[in-house]
Amino acid sequence: MKTADLATLDAAGLQQFLALQGDAVKAVTERFYATHGSAYARFGEAGRQACQDDLIFHLEFLRPVLEFGLLQPMVDYLSWLDSVLVARSIPSEHLAQSLDWLGEFFGAQMPPASGAVVVQALTAARKGFLQAGSAPVLLPVQQPWPEAQDFEAALLRGDQRAALDVMNRAMDAGHSLVDVEMHIIQSALYHIGEKWQANQISVAQEHMATAIVQMVMPMGLMRSPPPAPIGKSVLLACVEGNQHAVGLLMVSDAFSLAGWQVHYLGADVPTPALVAQVAASQPDLVGLSVAFAHQLRAAKAVIGQLNEAMGSQRPVVMIGGLAVNRFGRLADVLGADAISLDAQAAVACADQMLATRPAVS
Repeated sequence: MKTADLATLDAAGLQQFLALQGDAVKAVTERFYATHGSAYARFGEAGRQACQDDLIFHLEFLRPVLEFGLLQPMVDYLSWLDSVLVARSIPSEHLAQSLDWLGEFFGAQMPPASGAVVVQALTAARKGFLQAGSAPVLLPVQQPWPEAQDFEAALLRGDQRAALDVMNRAMDAGHSLVDVEMHIIQSALYHIGEKWQANQISVAQEHMATAIVQMVMPMGLMRSPPPAPIGKSVLLACVEGNQHAVGLLMVSDAFSLAGWQVHYLGADVPTPALVAQVAASQPDLVGLSVAFAHQLRAAKAVIGQLNEAMGSQRPVVMIGGLAVNRFGRLADVLGADAISLDAQAAVACADQMLATRPAVS
């Protein structure tokens, strides 16, 4: 949610912050190696690059705090990063110190008023992170079915046939594809993500699991009974920078099986192309997926450009994804009409909204 006592930067201050990011990353990295170089020696040059990458992500998650006043996503990110570092035997006690040093840099390099806003945001993030520690971020996941364990095991073995068999057996028992995706597939993927976070599996295994899911789910859609068309259309896209499309594919399946015509654009859709496609296809609903907090500005840009291009004829806009699952007020901040926590909720919310709004002509 938006933190009422956190100031935000105006447009000029935000540009100053963005212009200094590269220098901030270099300065704090050098300070770390000058102060704690012996702790990172075993990682070699890769350690220096990893340090820079982490600081870049710090600033990516800091931007929504400075732009929208959204603190919690950054606190969640820091807690997640802390657990990742600990699982890999990488010093994590310097994480809070990195926030202090970033604050010192921006406080010294920016005009006093703007610098104070950045320092306040970093101080609040540091305090929230230290209070939360590495406690897991609880996501609104549906109750897993027992079959989720077999599905997860098949994914981690790289066994597409076994994964398909688990899905088919569940559907043969009378379960819909949407329920299977939410209670088996999604649950298995979340658990695999937790295992990667704990350094129990490799990133290659995680990618393999996602790839198998993306091959299996369309087979479930093909064997599902075709619904009667309801005369409504939805355009679904991951905003620019969001490479995580499995959740959006589940939403696509839910709308398809509810009788909607679906225009599915997939991952990482550039904002100009997305806006142009909405204007060309004139859907009744646009669904935007946002995985991480630093992608919120892309969602806001899409909605703003749709407002400019289409005015009162703009379709209803719904947002969803990991970055919005915990924050019910994000729709107001970004200018969207609604948020959705899962695929079934997205369809129900869309039906309700469109029942009270004339179709776009």
